[in-house]
Amino acid sequence: MSTTNQGRNLTKNISNFTLAYDDLGEGIPIIFLHGFPFTKSMWSNQIDTLQQKYRVIAPDIRGFGNSKDDSSELSMDLFADDMISLLDKLELDKVTVCGLSMGGYIALNAFERYPERFKAIILCDTQCNADNEEGKAKRYKSIEEIKSKGTAEFTAGFIKNAFHPETLTSKPEIVSEIRTMMLSNSIQAFTHGLKALAERKETCSKLDQINVPALIICGSDDMLTPV
Repeated sequence: MSTTNQGRNLTKNISNFTLAYDDLGEGIPIIFLHGFPFTKSMWSNQIDTLQQKYRVIAPDIRGFGNSKDDSSELSMDLFADDMISLLDKLELDKVTVCGLSMGGYIALNAFERYPERFKAIILCDTQCNADNEEGKAKRYKSIEEIKSKGTAEFTAGFIKNAFHPETLTSKPEIVSEIRTMMLSNSIQAFTHGLKALAERKETCSKLDQINVPALIICGSDDMLTPV
């Protein structure tokens, strides 16, 4: 297992696209997949802590952060293929994959299609269901509003739903950090990402095929993906 050329804000060329990622530490490799509409920097605390014992790798998912791509049709299939391509570039066979929200959708998609690449799976505040028609309509309405108004209003509403009311008042520095992270993404990242979320397939029917250690984590007060 090669651990040379490690650090933050590294890049790999994958299918005529430049993927940005962090790669730190040594030991069992863990891939961290961020949620929508965040960037790999959401994992900074986990990386700082876990790199003492593990090799921690966190990519900016295509279209987000420094993995710039405002033209491709984004999808969970494409995101999962990007993750596998990154593993191939890093010469990693089996890894533990940790996904939050959209990152969990990607992890489940990848496991369904590439189970042999998983050593274990960690699913955080995510679900296996596809959007119902009401959920799809809500996402497409958000897409149109973002196209006409920009991302600030959507970001404000998202933060209100994503954080517990107590956190909004007691930890303003974390809220501000997440707001800045979200607003660093392009309008296309928001709109293309929302479409990818709306069109994702269910993976519930495949859960019984998960034959590696699995850890499920959910915030007790999570309103977006309740326990």
